[in-house]
Amino acid sequence: MPWFGAIEEFSDAKNISETKRDDDPDQEVLPRVIEKTVLPKITGFVKNVWDPLSTSQTKNLVQLCKNVLEKQVLSKTECSRAKEDLMNTVVLRMKKSVEEDVFIPLYPKSIVEDKSSLCSKFQERRFWSAFKLLSNVLLWDGIVQEDTVRDLGLSKLLNRYLLLNLLNTPPGPDNIEKCNKVVACLPERWFQSLKSGSTLPELQNFCQHLLRCARTLHKNNHSNETKEVLLLLLKVKALHIVEDFIEEHKLEHLKSMIGK
Repeated sequence: MPWFGAIEEFSDAKNISETKRDDDPDQEVLPRVIEKTVLPKITGFVKNVWDPLSTSQTKNLVQLCKNVLEKQVLSKTECSRAKEDLMNTVVLRMKKSVEEDVFIPLYPKSIVEDKSSLCSKFQERRFWSAFKLLSNVLLWDGIVQEDTVRDLGLSKLLNRYLLLNLLNTPPGPDNIEKCNKVVACLPERWFQSLKSGSTLPELQNFCQHLLRCARTLHKNNHSNETKEVLLLLLKVKALHIVEDFIEEHKLEHLKSMIGK
């Protein structure tokens, strides 16, 4: 809006040296205006309009928050009440969506193995809806506190809902596709500081599921699919599991995967 551009031009923060910026109260004008007018407006939108199940809405909202909060960094006030209210509202809205919008029914394997059955189709729709919410929650990494994002995305959505469906799906292309999608939406930076060969604590159950899939696929001589599952384990830094599997089944030709 014109008024925002005028204030930004007045502050002209980009063209002022760091030393001068510290002593210049004009630099506080834009962050304070954002705090008083823009952040409450976004908070109201989050509370009353935003649908966490909508990927387009979530991407737009995340980008908006990044842009606005970058302007806030210029302020000497480290954590404003308006920003805190916005982040709390985002978290509460996501929690509500996890509690109210996610439902994955469990049917006997004999029923869901028939892909044309209504039960199977319904279960698949509910799985992909829950996965969509997972990927949208993870988009907030870097804005919302990491512990909160991991709790909502991994502890609640993945371990309580999605994993139950994965455990009920026979090892094969469908299961691998679902696991691939889950791994692909995990923020890479979560794994950058892991050096022990073990994955995140919240992914232990998911990794055990992948290990069971690998064992079943190897037993049935599906070598390509087995390798694909092992690669997923490596992507989440579960190196010890892959090393033990290769050693256990004497798969010398796969040692190059782990750099040996």
